[in-house]
Parts: sequence; structure tokens; C-alpha cells
Amino acid sequence: MRKFILVFAVLCCASMSSFCQTKKSALYDPFLDTLEQRTFNYFWETVDPKTGLTPDRYPSLSFSSIAAIGFSLTADGIGAERGYVPREAAADRVRVTLKYLWSLPQGDGPKGYAGYRGFFYHFLTFDKGVRFGLDVELSSIDTGLLMAGVLFTQSYFDRNTATEKEIRAYADSLYRRVDWSWMQARPPLLAMGWTPEKGLHDMDWGAGGYDESMILYFLALGSPTHPIGQAAWPAYTSRLKWAKTFGYECISFDVLFWNQFTACWVDVRGIQDPFIKDKGIDYFENSRRSTYVNREYAIANPNKHRGYSADLWGMSACDGPADEKRIVDGMEKNFVGYGARGFSSTWNNDDGTLTPYAAGASIVFTPEISIPTLKAMRDRIPGLWTDYGFKDAFNLTYITDKTPNGWVDKDYLGIDQGPIIIMLENYRTGIVWETMKKNQYLVKGLLRAGFTGGWLDGKK
Repeated sequence: MRKFILVFAVLCCASMSSFCQTKKSALYDPFLDTLEQRTFNYFWETVDPKTGLTPDRYPSLSFSSIAAIGFSLTADGIGAERGYVPREAAADRVRVTLKYLWSLPQGDGPKGYAGYRGFFYHFLTFDKGVRFGLDVELSSIDTGLLMAGVLFTQSYFDRNTATEKEIRAYADSLYRRVDWSWMQARPPLLAMGWTPEKGLHDMDWGAGGYDESMILYFLALGSPTHPIGQAAWPAYTSRLKWAKTFGYECISFDVLFWNQFTACWVDVRGIQDPFIKDKGIDYFENSRRSTYVNREYAIANPNKHRGYSADLWGMSACDGPADEKRIVDGMEKNFVGYGARGFSSTWNNDDGTLTPYAAGASIVFTPEISIPTLKAMRDRIPGLWTDYGFKDAFNLTYITDKTPNGWVDKDYLGIDQGPIIIMLENYRTGIVWETMKKNQYLVKGLLRAGFTGGWLDGKK
């Protein structure tokens, strides 16, 4: 028995040593260095330095996305940490952004306002930072993503300088101003949004099951000024569906980014709420399995699209080639423009479009398949890999006179670039996760949601 234990220990050590060497080589992979810096440059060079307004997309310019601002604020801290820009320059950019957001007009009128009750409209104009059109809603989830970035800057810029003190003060004021409880049309869940014309949205986040709103609930639960009740989280998880797909048991999901956005800021390794604890895993493992399911779907390729394989996969919400039907390889294909792509037991939207951030934002969960896929996309898809990293998407099945080899997007999208740089940095150093673990509001939100274990032990 002792001999067996010794042999087993030796094998485990050898296996761990091999894993560590693989991990180390990946962390110092020149490709990852280049990808991270190019993606950072996207934010640093396209954001208006006078306001901090981040374009929804580039080089096409139409409006600023508040969710993209949340990702950009986080990228600023990463850039300072990596030395891409001096810390003082990053801090000044963040201070300008937070001050500008704080100063924008809030009100319940249909025009001339950036938001209401601390929430912001989904899209803002570049010139005045106000609601972009009467069809734009006051967005709860996009405000949540913005506030995640705001709180990251509050915890990251912790030095005793005038600029960093201002950052912490503006971040605190912006977060405290959000009236989360007002966004509850049907408590305990949170409504998707509000407009002056129609009031609160008639649908709630989580009402249909798993989605991207976990971070929204954590921040709403953690508010010191306008918190929602603790019943919200059990109500959310009570609608989650557990399923087995392609051999992997996990929460049933339609779109891969649902597993990624919250994990940009929250280290879900080792912490559990009652729902996921009952499944014997954590949300990190759930996301790892979900990523493999996405890849397995590409390998199976039920719709017979061109290019899908074990190292070319990644359906999520992204740009697409067009809203039209075409005959390709003797089959009618229904293509779409921007939209959510994915599948579940009850839904399928797969037009052959793949997006690099699907693999890139899962790099913390599945580096062994995400990194080779990103490299394959770089090497095999002309025009996809450029000055700011990856363009948003491509579709090798969309064959026209103008795209004889398939379609490649002309734009980058801020909300897709953001998860790439954040998750890459979390994979390499964990700095965003470690920073957010110090944020009292996020910690409080997780504890009120019923999370325990891991790094939350001893937290109050």
C-alpha cells in the first residue's frame, strides 16, 4: 500500500509539473502578449480622451455604448498594470471618464438626458453624451456592466494621489446613485429596462432562465443605498435548467457570452450558491463545460457550414454578414446581421458566423482549446487579425461575388473586445479578479446572494 501511495504521488507530481510547464509557456506566449496589447490599444486609441465615451463599434462610428465604457475602464487598469501606458495616464483617463459620467444630465424626459435614477441609456451620443434616439432604452444590464468597470477602478486606483482619490470618490457616487430597487416592476427580479414613453420593461432578467445578468444581481444586492431584496437570487436560480448536451452536464444556455460577462469581474472558482453546490461543481466548472459544448457543436456541425471544426468554433452574440437567404453548397442558408448565435434544447440560431471573442473570453476556462482556436483564426482567416487584434466575426459560408472566400467583419465591437483583454489578463495574472475581491460592494452582493466558500470565507 505504501509503495502504491508513493508511486501515485510521484505520478501526480510529474503530472503537475507538466501542467505547470504548459501553463508557464502559455502565459509567456508571444501571441498572447501581442493579442492583449493590440486589444488594449483598441480602447486607448478609439475612446474620446476628453469624455471617456467608448464607441460601440469601430471604425464605423454611430454612438457610445455604456457597457463598452465599463469594459474600457477595466482595460485602463490592465494597461497600467502591464505598463502599456503610465499609471498616471491611465488614472487621468479614468478620472475624466467618471467625472464626465457623473456630470451628465439625469431626468425622466425623452430627450436631452443620459439616464435616470442613476441608470444610463444603452447608447449615448458622442457630442453631448445623451440618449441616442427615442428607441434607446434605459438599460439595467448595460448599467450593470458599466458599474462593474466603475467599481474595478475604485478598487484598483488605491493610491494616495489627488487623481486616484477623485477616482474613488466619483466611482462611489456613481454606484450609490443607481436606484436598483426602482427597476423592479415585478419583484424580486429586475426589469430589463425603462423608457419615458412606456415605463418599465415588461420582461425581467432571469425570468426565462440563465442569461448574462448575474453581475447585475450581485451589484444590485450589494448596494448600500438602493439594494434589492435577498429573494432575488433564489428567484433567479430557481429558473435555471440543468441539462446534458454533447456529454456535458451544465446549466442549459443559448449563447456562450452568458457564461463570460460576469466572470470578467468575479472569480467564481471555489465559491458556490445553494443551486450550484447541489450540482457538485462551481460556476467556473459550469462555464468550462459550456465552452466545450460550444466546440462540440462546431465539430458536429449539424447545419453543414464551411470551416467549422475542432479548432474553428465559437458562436455567440456578434456581427453577421447580412439579413438574407442564399443558396450555398446546394442548401438554403438563412443569414443574419448582428444577433445572438448559439443553441440549446429549445433554440438554435446558427448561420455559420463565428466570433473570436467566444474562444478568447473562455481562455480562463479552457486555455487548451481556446488558444489553438485563436491562433487558427489568426492564421487561416485573412483580414480577421489586424492592428487592434481581432475583427468581430467571420462567416466562411457566406459566399457572394464580393465575398468569394467568405465574409469578414469590417468592425471591432467594444463589448466583444472587452472580454478578450479582461479574461486574458485573468488567465495570466488574475489581476481583475484579485482587485474585485477587495471591493466591499461586490463582496456584499455575493454574500447576500448566498455564496460561500473559497475566497469568500472570512468575508463580511
